[in-house]
Amino acid sequence: MDRIERMAQDGDMKDHMPAGKCHCRSTKTTFSMIRGCASAVAVLAACLFGPTAGAEPAPNTLTPQQQQDGWQLLFDGKTLKGWHSYGENGAGKDWSVHRGTIQLKKPASAKFADYSDLVTDREYTNFDFKVDWLARPGTDSGVMFDVHESPQYRQTYQTGPEMQIADLDSTVPDSRTLMERAGDMFGLIPVQYEWVQPDGEWNHYEIIVDHGHVQFFMEGHKVVDTQLWTPEWKELVAHSKFAHWPGFTAYHSGHISLQGTEHKGKSDVKIWFRNVMIREL
Repeated sequence: MDRIERMAQDGDMKDHMPAGKCHCRSTKTTFSMIRGCASAVAVLAACLFGPTAGAEPAPNTLTPQQQQDGWQLLFDGKTLKGWHSYGENGAGKDWSVHRGTIQLKKPASAKFADYSDLVTDREYTNFDFKVDWLARPGTDSGVMFDVHESPQYRQTYQTGPEMQIADLDSTVPDSRTLMERAGDMFGLIPVQYEWVQPDGEWNHYEIIVDHGHVQFFMEGHKVVDTQLWTPEWKELVAHSKFAHWPGFTAYHSGHISLQGTEHKGKSDVKIWFRNVMIREL
């Protein structure tokens, strides 16, 4: 059992790093130590005087302010109610709830139906979506939206654009390929920096979709800002791997999906999700 899995078993996974500490990576160069990160003194100050873990709300709960603002939990921390595997009646057996997280434990020999992407039972049009994720090194996953569920399409990504999930340094080749790294709109728009956390720490994603205006955020940093369905968008798609996929971004509403991941590590794929919430706009 590796370090990250032990942390999941113990329910002792780390939260976000203190403000001032960054593990960002440029799309031009991967740094062993990122230029522009806070000095050791600033990091120490953030640890001493920044928000404490006790000040954070419990996982999979909403603050009174969030409730007032219209946020709704898509995961109650106990069941997979509200979710099913794409094209299936329920969740595949490789998906489970473990210690307040949605867990995917996928062996290399798994059958497709066992790890088929999770999708929301409901469809959404305009929304603000948030999720935390933590992954074992070698995990390649993503969050998709505007997913159209139909026998016409075998995979969620045939219709829905994706915010890529990839660990900082172990996923090959995605973590070394522009437009296939953490936070990228997969295959279309690269992030300038990957604000991905080191192994064993939670990552926070946010996706805002408002009448085709799409924004991606990693750790509070806006990394993608684009407009769907414009002539410029159609030109972008026409020069991508999706050029001959007629259903791709063809739907103006759809399911939100947590990808079942591709196997690129040396051991079973594992990824965890929590704090899955949405606010309709």
